[in-house]
Amino acid sequence: MTMKVKRVALAYSGGLDTSIIIPWLKEHYDCEVVAIAADVGQGEELEGLREKALATGAAEIYIEDLRHEFVTDYIFPTLRAGAVYEHKYLLGTSFARPVIAKRHVEIARQTGCDALAHGCTGKGNDQVRFELTFKALAPELAVIAPWREWDIVSREDAIDYATERRIPITVSREKIYSRDRNLWHISHEGGILEDPASEPEEAMYILSKSPEDAPDTPEYVELTFERATPVAVNGESLDPVPLIEKLNGIGGRNGVGRIDLVENRLVGIKSRGCYETPGGTLLLAALREIEALTLDREAAHFKEQLALKYAEMVYFGQWFTPLRESLDAFVNKLAERVTGTCRLKLYKGNVIIAGRTSPNTLYRPDLASFTMGASYDQRDAAGFINIFGLPLKVQALTQK
Repeated sequence: MTMKVKRVALAYSGGLDTSIIIPWLKEHYDCEVVAIAADVGQGEELEGLREKALATGAAEIYIEDLRHEFVTDYIFPTLRAGAVYEHKYLLGTSFARPVIAKRHVEIARQTGCDALAHGCTGKGNDQVRFELTFKALAPELAVIAPWREWDIVSREDAIDYATERRIPITVSREKIYSRDRNLWHISHEGGILEDPASEPEEAMYILSKSPEDAPDTPEYVELTFERATPVAVNGESLDPVPLIEKLNGIGGRNGVGRIDLVENRLVGIKSRGCYETPGGTLLLAALREIEALTLDREAAHFKEQLALKYAEMVYFGQWFTPLRESLDAFVNKLAERVTGTCRLKLYKGNVIIAGRTSPNTLYRPDLASFTMGASYDQRDAAGFINIFGLPLKVQALTQK
């Protein structure tokens, strides 16, 4: 707090942390605060945000609609890469941070700010994601991270701070969950989830029904892709934002897309969170089936390796890096063939493949059939096995 700043751009959500950061910045830095809120699909959470920010001391607030950019430039590239962190996490919070931080930097410069601030905790991944974007796009601006400076050490302390200053908040000691919501998902952390042995409360979930309460009859959905990018649902062409919203509704009412994950944070801590990603779960399952038809073995297997690295980079906040952009170039080249339609059967949390087609399919019934035909001479297999297994044979003979 020895830093002298005149005007600070704050990434503002209106949640517990950023609600108390506005008065805290004014108290401790004697500066103006420009609040910047990004609409990435959190819906009703944006209601009353402008009035709240100004009432708690912001000089001005910008509420930016980033939904289309979020989907086309962040969600879809990650989907095409097949990136999933630690087998389960579809990276909903991770890739929302760079699109928010990018606009954060742009407005900070437009409004003459000399510093950037965020409400990320000192134990979390988001501080890294925001600040790596700052370093890549605005290395000249100072960064203020209140959670690394103030004497507040818990969400309970933050609630007390807000109560003392009559700052309206939606959380309480009884409803202590920390949530992050956008078009792609909603995450839940804190409260009883801090004990990995505890079962999540059903009341915690927002986007999805319990599988037990889902319909007793299956629902079918068809997803169409062009160049590994989703373009239609049940034959209806949709723009990116309504396409994801529609799939969230379909998946959610069928109990699809819930995960419970103990994950390895970049800062070295294991944390437990629950995520709801109904539409994303459907898209990933369908896209993998179209890839199975259209990618050759070597390309498909190498892409699996690339997907792990891509997921790590997104999770670690390394979006604006030459490597991540180069991986996109590889993925987009493979995606040229990945066009087709996949039919899914949804039943009480299960996603069952009910068929897939592609004009670029590499699947040939005459080759796949158990019936021997002219296109495949089974006698060739003997020579192939002899050559392929020669190292094993030599090793065995040597050991004898």
